[in-house]
Amino acid sequence: MNEPTPPPLPPETPSPQPATLGDNAGMRLLLPLGRSGWAIAAGYLGLFSLIVLPTPIALVVSIIAILDIRRSKPSGKPKHGMGRAIFGLIMGVLGSALLVVLLLDKYR
Repeated sequence: MNEPTPPPLPPETPSPQPATLGDNAGMRLLLPLGRSGWAIAAGYLGLFSLIVLPTPIALVVSIIAILDIRRSKPSGKPKHGMGRAIFGLIMGVLGSALLVVLLLDKYR
């Protein structure tokens, strides 16, 4: 006897999710996925630069982080975290300027 053939399967639709968690901007807000380690360090050092001591370190680490992120853009897996790196740079500049003013005032 002739048995009926099953209906054809529908074509597979591509998944709307990114290939990796690091490509999802929402997940990068929650977890440090695909982020430059230098950018994370620059963000924390920028935050701690409010106590004036690590400001020159925040400045140097921020510059390294920005260079690291820019170098990774042409590669297949670009790093993220430019906002943290720029925050560390701004806080490092402000804190270093404050440190210079304090040192000049003290030795006048």
